[in-house]
Amino acid sequence: MKCVDRVWIVLGFLFCSLGSAGGSLRLAEDNIDEIVKQMSPREKAMLLVGCESLVSKDSLTVYVPGAAGYTKAFPQYGIPSTVMADGPVGVRIFPIKVDGKRHYCTCFPSSTLLASTWDTQLVETQAGAMGEEAAVYDVDVILTPGINIMRNPLCGRNFEYFSEDPVLSGLMGAAMVNGVQSRGIGTSLKHFVANNQQVNKLNNDSRIPVKALREIYLKGFEICLQHSNPWTVMSSYNKIGGILTQSNAELLRTVLREEWGYDGLVVSDWYGKRNSPEQLEGGTNLLMPVEKAQLEEIEAGIESGALSMEVIDDAVKHILDYVVKTKAFRKDIHAALPDLEQHAALSRSVAGQGMVLLKNDSCVLPLKGIKNISLFGATAYHSIAGGGGSSNVNKSHIVDISTGLEQVGFVLDRSLKDLYTKYNAYQEALLVDPKATDWERLSYRRYVYPEMDLMPNKTLVGEQAKSNDMAVVVIGRGSTEESDRKVHDDFNLSDSEIYMIDKVCEEFHARNKKVVVLLNIGGVVETASWKNKPDAILSVWFPGQECGHAVADVLTGTVNPSGKLPMTFPVRYSDIPSSKNYPIVGETLSGKNFDYTSYEEGVWVGYRYFTTVNKAVSYPFGYGLSYTEFLYSEPSVKKEKGRWVAKIKVTNVGAAEGHESVQVYVGAENRASENPLRELKAFGKTKLLKPGESEILTMNFTDYDLAHFDEPSSSWVLEKGLYKVSFGASCEDIRSVQDIKVKKQQRWGVNRVLNPVVPVQTMTID
Repeated sequence: MKCVDRVWIVLGFLFCSLGSAGGSLRLAEDNIDEIVKQMSPREKAMLLVGCESLVSKDSLTVYVPGAAGYTKAFPQYGIPSTVMADGPVGVRIFPIKVDGKRHYCTCFPSSTLLASTWDTQLVETQAGAMGEEAAVYDVDVILTPGINIMRNPLCGRNFEYFSEDPVLSGLMGAAMVNGVQSRGIGTSLKHFVANNQQVNKLNNDSRIPVKALREIYLKGFEICLQHSNPWTVMSSYNKIGGILTQSNAELLRTVLREEWGYDGLVVSDWYGKRNSPEQLEGGTNLLMPVEKAQLEEIEAGIESGALSMEVIDDAVKHILDYVVKTKAFRKDIHAALPDLEQHAALSRSVAGQGMVLLKNDSCVLPLKGIKNISLFGATAYHSIAGGGGSSNVNKSHIVDISTGLEQVGFVLDRSLKDLYTKYNAYQEALLVDPKATDWERLSYRRYVYPEMDLMPNKTLVGEQAKSNDMAVVVIGRGSTEESDRKVHDDFNLSDSEIYMIDKVCEEFHARNKKVVVLLNIGGVVETASWKNKPDAILSVWFPGQECGHAVADVLTGTVNPSGKLPMTFPVRYSDIPSSKNYPIVGETLSGKNFDYTSYEEGVWVGYRYFTTVNKAVSYPFGYGLSYTEFLYSEPSVKKEKGRWVAKIKVTNVGAAEGHESVQVYVGAENRASENPLRELKAFGKTKLLKPGESEILTMNFTDYDLAHFDEPSSSWVLEKGLYKVSFGASCEDIRSVQDIKVKKQQRWGVNRVLNPVVPVQTMTID
């Protein structure tokens, strides 16, 4: 089979006069310095400014429709253009035509679902499949992973991120990097740093106390870089310390390169033009995608001497170091299409393992002896595979939850199905461009429809309860990088949704029939006010294109859910410390939380706050039920070869086979008031354990991992004394505690950088 959609362009240049380009040297891994010496200042300037798929193709050697952007080609030096595509959950390009047929990429589960697996090997496997598809479709870099912290549930981009915790985020991110890059395809670690809100993200100054910045928001990136080596790091849009991250030398040069030793390519985020010379001076190497003014600014800076050739040459070297790693440079040819059926099966498997069973009274799940189901909720018949924006993969299909249930033998009430089908068709006519193609409707224009109001039909639910064995209610939420979420009718359920849950539970329970609620969501929703009503609750997240199949696998028990929450579900939104300074969509136009956001909660993010102050939550960080039970025994923590080695035996004492994730938390016995009670330091997941089977999990952490940041001395400090190592099934469900002793104080100094322009008064914890 011929190479997929390889469109070779006649080589030329965007600009007619390129200076002396007649050098005989051709780029190789060992002659980058010589190539840099031969290139003219104009050629160097052109290389520093990328291009996008919608501009002239004459600066490219290969064109991939729908790719996010390219680097420029210089064939006289053997420098090819390289292709970068979006893709937190799959390769985001337009469908590819081969032999008259349209071919797609796989839409895998969201990053939030991946984190819920607590399984780095599984994440690496999925990432490897993404890398395979990128290679076949001539993509050199997938712009993933995003490892920003879920500071607040309203961030519209949380579904692209992993967790509220930097350890879980960093290790999951490293697994994604390692999996993709094992296929010879690069990644981009993003968004560096503190892209924690979408409101005014292009200009907002994130005023973060240095302790919180180091311990929470930078830490995930640091951990990821300790365990992987992404080809590129993408800066965020916002400011840190009053300086745009893309121009922030303290961030990009001092922390990233000097302190952490990163030697890869630093690339800007897309479509946020800045002062180009300032970006390069600050440490950005490649400006994406392209604006004519960027090239003009760089050339003017060179000509005036304001922009040194040393800075230019350093950036060019980093770009060429990246280029020689790429598929484009290697000239790899893939003769076959990716195995999309196999990847769909993988997506289905991953989705099932990341779903979180929040409630299961009387073991209503897995379903036994059930045939006829009343399936409520518009999202049940129009399910959500993933979020919008740059993560929206052009997929061949989405298996709706209704379809998945029918295909495993459940009979859905026909009258109810017809009602929702007509309702959804009406909503689509209101929301979707009638000129959209089928794949556009599926990928870019699959909206979450507002829930149908059942209140006017007083007898509908009761009639359903009489005629069917049980009810399944689906609650759906969309999320996108285009905006943040809202509290009303988003974090909180709408009046129609609350009525639906109330009425369905009332009518079905009156007849001794069960109700299961499925949450097809990208992030946290309020559950405390209604969770006592249904018999079971399953968060299916954004589970990818095989949504309905994966849901059916879990409901029937084909898959035992082993997912655990990567974030906290609070009782109410106002319980979250950052709720006091997080912008509300449509209410903030300038000033605090728009022009700037003061992170007054400091380190008190997620479970760190709730466990320390012992405040009730709806569901705690790390929580998740199973169809079986696990016993923890034989705990031990010992210092071996400079590392703390934590071991625990996990035994399946239930009747079904299943996986268990164990979380290791550490806290000082006599903690300082500014430090949390306990913090995640390691985790592990068992193999699939049969009833009665055991496995000893081994998890590691270091002294440095236990240190807290001391702002006055600008250093990481580990105080001597006694520390509590807790083995937990969640941050609240602690199964065993072991003491370890740190015999002497240790200190690791860092640069005194990234201070907020205005000191932030952080909240105190008694």
